[in-house]
Amino acid sequence: QARSALGPALDKATGTLLYNAAARLRDPKHLGFLVGYIARRQILTDLQLSAALEYLRSHPLEPLDTADFEQACGVGVCITPEQIEEAVEAVIGEHRAELLVERYHFNMGLLMGEARSRLRWADGKTIKNEVDLQVLHLLGPKTEADLEKKPKATKARPAPAEKQKASVVENGEVGTETQSLLEQLRGEALKFHKPGENYKTEGYVVTPNTMALLKQHLAITGGQVRTRFPPEPNGILHIGHAKAINFNFGYAKANGGVCFLRYDDTNPEKEEEKYFTAIREMVEWLGYQPYAVTHASDYFDQLYTWALELIRRGQAYVCHQKVEEIKGHNPPPSPWRDRPVEESLLLFEDMRKGKFGEGEATLRMKLVMEDGKMDPVAYRVKFTPHHRTGDKWCIYPTYDYTHCLCDSIEHITHSLCTKEFQARRSSYFWLCNALDVYCPVQWEYGRLNLLYTVVSKRKIIRLVEMGAVRDWDDPRLFTLTALRRRGFPPEAINNFCARVGVTVAQSTMEPHLLEACVREVLNEQAPRAMAVLEPLKVTITNFPAPKALEILVPNFPADESRGFHKVPFKPTVYIEETDFREEVDKGYKRLAPGQPVGLRHAGYVIAIQNVIKDASGRVIELEVTCTKSDVVEKPKAFIHWVSEPLACEVRLYERLFLHKNPEDPLEVPGGFLSDINPDSLRVVRNAMVDNSVLSARPFDKFQFERLGYFSVDPDSEEGKMVFNRTVTLKEDPGKV
Repeated sequence: QARSALGPALDKATGTLLYNAAARLRDPKHLGFLVGYIARRQILTDLQLSAALEYLRSHPLEPLDTADFEQACGVGVCITPEQIEEAVEAVIGEHRAELLVERYHFNMGLLMGEARSRLRWADGKTIKNEVDLQVLHLLGPKTEADLEKKPKATKARPAPAEKQKASVVENGEVGTETQSLLEQLRGEALKFHKPGENYKTEGYVVTPNTMALLKQHLAITGGQVRTRFPPEPNGILHIGHAKAINFNFGYAKANGGVCFLRYDDTNPEKEEEKYFTAIREMVEWLGYQPYAVTHASDYFDQLYTWALELIRRGQAYVCHQKVEEIKGHNPPPSPWRDRPVEESLLLFEDMRKGKFGEGEATLRMKLVMEDGKMDPVAYRVKFTPHHRTGDKWCIYPTYDYTHCLCDSIEHITHSLCTKEFQARRSSYFWLCNALDVYCPVQWEYGRLNLLYTVVSKRKIIRLVEMGAVRDWDDPRLFTLTALRRRGFPPEAINNFCARVGVTVAQSTMEPHLLEACVREVLNEQAPRAMAVLEPLKVTITNFPAPKALEILVPNFPADESRGFHKVPFKPTVYIEETDFREEVDKGYKRLAPGQPVGLRHAGYVIAIQNVIKDASGRVIELEVTCTKSDVVEKPKAFIHWVSEPLACEVRLYERLFLHKNPEDPLEVPGGFLSDINPDSLRVVRNAMVDNSVLSARPFDKFQFERLGYFSVDPDSEEGKMVFNRTVTLKEDPGKV
């Protein structure tokens, strides 16, 4: 096309413009129009070409307003050398004082940028040459001082405490060492389209009705961002869903929008009320409030009406192929694809009235998806009462049919879903356009997976059935209810999602990275207490008072302004068995004959007087003497202890699976059930904890000094508290 106007030989500049036009233009129907302007030398620069491409992206419908297009692209605008000279002179005049001080160390790019903003279509090289010329005239040739490199400004380094605070949750907002999730999701960060500008998204299909529908959409939403989190209510949410919740609710929150919680309740066979309740509970536990709670079933009547319309438009038909026949990517074409519209309408009505058995008839849409799947099913027969609509329906819509239309009804602006749904994007756009309804934009992101776990509903049910775990909330699982029961704070999970980031690629993370986020939050949130897992009785023979002493223990030793709690100190205390040895090894610093230790917070040092053993030779009691710590040499170590303690049960958890990828047949040939870690749970039934935790309620969290972070389990009852170990105090190097 260009050669017909310019002859067989094209200059390099024109060739580059043609190449860029062909490579960057998303809608090829405008290619000829654009090439004409390049061939006639009306678009001469890359700046003009970029403006032309942006104009075409913003005006997808024919006919184009040629005069408006030419004005937007600077066609016919002639910038004279005199205009450039005047603009540069004015800019240099504004910065003259700084130029004279900084000379050639001044940022010349600033001068060029300001000159270009005054003369949008001026040639960049010409502006640069004029800037160089006028600066030389003002400052003269460069001196030796001008040639020296400008020293870099040193950035003030944050103090360690400040650095630590940067990664702690404050006021319910997630902070990370880099960017918070809200910062990652705000404004232009993701390059998402603005509400109402759906047509600027690559692959978005524009129809003659698109612009009118978008105008109606904006009138309804007021330009507000709208997202949705659409779980199926047939299982418990897991750690992967936490990323989806954070992304959908977070993107809306970061951009002043709203997020719907919409249950995709189109399969009544698998849905239970407990899942509806648990899903909403977990969304709110993570700190998000839905703008509205909706159900796909709210729209069953409208969806059915649209299905009839789809048939009338020749875009859907009733098919009698069996499920087995249409499975896979290359099923045989349906012999009923071209059946008459009236016949499909009658048969679809028969489906609704229950005249076909399950599997005897489906409604299919006439399209081919990205992955080659042909004519996806829109409706199928299921004689199962629905938890909300009862027996009203015996036909239920599929995900492929329901999802995009529910998004359209709720005027969702950004339909965010994981990467595996990319193959359904074409059907998403196709269905909305086939019915001439508002079409949102589907955006895909990478799902979040963790090693050493399974999250599939079917596999978790197998684990429960074989007794490997107690239920969906067993603290060894990575369902959100399990993580809550184990004591993971919601802020830590949100923090983890922020650190993973909003990636397009699938991320598979090590559990210890999540545990590190948990430690950071609990270090700030969990008050300290003392507990002993394997108690050893210690009797102080020279106890310094006739009755029990009260010891003040700081809730947070690093910040005593956050309060204290009292613990009793009596002649009988209990320490960890492992904090005593009869024989001292090199490097051992705790209690031993001839080696005293301090009791944390008590202000006393104890020394062995007598070791009492049972008939088998096992140490069952120590008799010691105590001395005020300020009158003796400082001991090598201070140990925790309890006196007049509460009896409690402590559950210590390790990884549920032995291998990183328990579902990988190459790594675990026997299947995931053969990979169960036999030591994933150890129950300490006779542990002791100081009585400062007596009023704690389920899910309250503590740091047991020197032992780790623990959370009160719902199994706790009066007289017997139960604690779950959330994480150890430090990362186990063997697990990294």
